Amino acid sequence: MNGIFAVEKPYGVSSNKFLQQINNIFTNSSIFGADLAELRKRKLAGYGKNSARGLKKASKAKVKMGHGGTLDPLASGVLVIGVGQGTKRLQEYLGGSTKLYETEALLGAATTTGDSEGDVICKTEVNHITKDMCLQTAKKFVGELIQTPPLFSALKMNGKPLYEYAREGKPLPMEIKPRTVQVYSLEVEESDLLSTDHDYKLKESIIDEDGTPLESKLSENPLLQNDKLHFSKEFIESASQEGLRTDVDPPHLIKDISVQISKAPLLHFVAQVSSGTYIRSLVSDFGKALSSSAYMVKLIRRKQGEWDLSSNCFTLADFQENEQVWGPVLKKVFEHGDEINVLEEMQRSKEKFVQNEHQEQSEETSEEVPKENLEARSEETTNKTDETFTA
Repeated sequence: MNGIFAVEKPYGVSSNKFLQQINNIFTNSSIFGADLAELRKRKLAGYGKNSARGLKKASKAKVKMGHGGTLDPLASGVLVIGVGQGTKRLQEYLGGSTKLYETEALLGAATTTGDSEGDVICKTEVNHITKDMCLQTAKKFVGELIQTPPLFSALKMNGKPLYEYAREGKPLPMEIKPRTVQVYSLEVEESDLLSTDHDYKLKESIIDEDGTPLESKLSENPLLQNDKLHFSKEFIESASQEGLRTDVDPPHLIKDISVQISKAPLLHFVAQVSSGTYIRSLVSDFGKALSSSAYMVKLIRRKQGEWDLSSNCFTLADFQENEQVWGPVLKKVFEHGDEINVLEEMQRSKEKFVQNEHQEQSEETSEEVPKENLEARSEETTNKTDETFTA
């Protein structure tokens, strides 16, 4: 079987590790038995039937799989997966698909990574921030936007990941090349905007081994400070025509690290963006635009291209069902793509599987009539016959 499908990647696992979980399930199922048999046959033919190496390679054959765009371990949501010949179509999702993200962030601090995994770079005042400021700020990012990839990202420079330069405090051999992305919409969730009634605790400052606050050292690292704030091309053009400001006031830093803020105001928004957009960078820039700071604490990819978390996405739990349940549904998705409502089809398939099991059990029960029942029926029949002749 070959094709494309989507599955919900859970929080806390890398995309590659999750892909391996799905691959193991598929490889050990009979659904892909014929495909694997053919693959093993080709591997053996390449090495020779009696080749020990060929036999070893063939025995380790797995279903060919790949994904169409990674999600960080802290993120959950739609992960598009290609199987067999379907892997050739993944480039469509890697470079040109629209994505819908829902994110939550805390205002009042910035981290090295832009999310809750990093160390605190600085803490900033938030008392001046109002709901209206947040709603107006969101409009400044909608349109064509220049983004500089985060320093703590997997992008490489001279073969070395950017995050290694950051951790070592070494200068970059060249400037990080900005990229142009599209933010099609950015809707702030007003129901919990600036709320402190949540379960997220603001990250605390760390004291280094020499007794110096780590954020003091990080704040002096030019690699972490050279991050220019950009608004969308459309906003800049509109603001220049209307005589509006396109710059922002600098944040008010909280330099006393003894000041602990357990609950920070929440920023919650949904953004539809082009491929290559870094949501944690968008969050960080949103904080700067409010003359403060922010870092991401939650990220869900709700849509990627035609695949929607609420309708045509599988879950890991689906593939942990009996393969007779998910196998037929996966085949339909391979044949008809995103037209298939996976949630509905999985429910129908489960019901059909349960009905078939009950029917098989009923047939087995009717076939296995106990011996004593047969003897009792035989004796009853004999007695009735004797009574008839006697009468």
